[in-house]
Amino acid sequence: MPNTKKLLSINNLKKYFPVAKSSVLQKEQLYVRANEDISLDIYEGETLGIVGESGCGKSTLGRTLLQLYPQTAGTTMYYGVSLADIAPKYVTDTIKNLDRYKSKYEKLAEKSAELAAKVEAAGGEETADFYLLQDANIAACDAQTALSHIVKIVGGFFAHDPDNKGRDLLLEEFEQNKIRISAKKKLKAAKLEYDHLNALTDEKERAKAKADAKLQKLKPEIESLQQLVDSETKKLKELSAKLDTLRAEYAGVGEFSKYEAMRDDGIDLSRLQYSEMRSLRRDLQIIFQDPYSSLNPRFTIGQIIEEGLVTHNLFKHGSPKMRQHIVDTMVKCGLQEYMLHRYPHQFSGGQRQRVAIARALAVGPKFIVCDECVSALDVSIQSQIINLLQELKEKEHLTYMFISHDLSVVRYISDRICVMYLGNVVELADAATIFDDPRHPYTVALLSSIPSTDVNPSAKERIILEGNIPSPIKPPSGCKFHTRCYMACEKCQRVTPELREIEPGHFLACHFPERKIDENGKYLFELPKVESRSDRA
Repeated sequence: MPNTKKLLSINNLKKYFPVAKSSVLQKEQLYVRANEDISLDIYEGETLGIVGESGCGKSTLGRTLLQLYPQTAGTTMYYGVSLADIAPKYVTDTIKNLDRYKSKYEKLAEKSAELAAKVEAAGGEETADFYLLQDANIAACDAQTALSHIVKIVGGFFAHDPDNKGRDLLLEEFEQNKIRISAKKKLKAAKLEYDHLNALTDEKERAKAKADAKLQKLKPEIESLQQLVDSETKKLKELSAKLDTLRAEYAGVGEFSKYEAMRDDGIDLSRLQYSEMRSLRRDLQIIFQDPYSSLNPRFTIGQIIEEGLVTHNLFKHGSPKMRQHIVDTMVKCGLQEYMLHRYPHQFSGGQRQRVAIARALAVGPKFIVCDECVSALDVSIQSQIINLLQELKEKEHLTYMFISHDLSVVRYISDRICVMYLGNVVELADAATIFDDPRHPYTVALLSSIPSTDVNPSAKERIILEGNIPSPIKPPSGCKFHTRCYMACEKCQRVTPELREIEPGHFLACHFPERKIDENGKYLFELPKVESRSDRA
């Protein structure tokens, strides 16, 4: 893996879509459980491959991470910027209402402890009532989420803060930071306008005269805003020093240090308001599966790429610098300058996908979701796009989530691979481990379906999964895969396996984590009997 610094950290993510009621008499609201309790980390500079059958929740996961779909539950922490860069409203809300949040956590923790005691009295995990066990797990998860929402912001002041000194200082710090951020945004817009007006040529004398008048007004405004930013920055440094002194004073008192270690400077994307999330859109981009339907047919290629640049105030509309930036981005993506004024319908599928990549790349993102971005292309074009993505990743220091059905493509481009089934992560490891030592029966079945040129047919036996994928509205109890699994037992029907680390970097959600293939690639279990064509005849 290229890096060990987290860019995104997902914890117990859920995404449910409500199902329309069949009649007015239906009381129960049903949901499509597209993503269920997904927890994983994405590191800077890596490519995380997501694989699984259609309907397993791959695309939903990618879009939910970007908050194109609002999360139903869970947290998605983004570390590309800090809290000081955004100063989101949820931070000040948490600090102001700290007592109410603490009370909510304590009630959930108490409920979790009561249910856990009942499960233990019923005989533990093996014999406890299924619904009681599920309720205990949900309560524990809710309590942990409520605690993390508080402690990540206030740190040790959650456990020890006499007279609310720490809380008051934190609140003052974030309120001052909001003023600084607002002033920085205005300063950036004023400088952008100043540079644009100053670049006007003498050929347009009338426009130049008007520009000069605006420039004279902008100069004092820019100076005033710069002074405000400097003043607020100085105040923030003073407040930060006071907080550091207070933390040093409280260190070692009760559980202060324990909770202080849990403090997190990341941004919880799931708690951002719409306007706050928009400011992060340039960092988090997506390349859609169908390049034609995702491009506006009424816009030229230049206008399509320009849209994001103007929206995020990176350039002024009509700026010569912006045109040059668009051309440079197009060239990086294998497009020529003369294509600037063409429309999407005038391009081939591969060229349209390059346009989609250029649009995402132009705003300088840190993370890109590649949502089956090569599945609609010819094999020869696929290889070109994959190589382009690899090249851009190295040059632009990008991080990818690469979603695909093609296991061969995923193996080629991915540093790590995440296998999903019916909304859950069932196995997660580096690409070599997934292909050389798969542990989950579903992963083994997927890999057995890859076409092979091996002359020895017995070296790799095909595993055909029986039955259909269960409904995501009412999924099976216990392990969701047990209805199709050739290794399922009675425990699999009752108890949901947790995603746990069985080896360093290798995570598995299965009750039987033993090795399933030997050194020669032979399966170490008896395969289900598959009816041959001659038998059917």
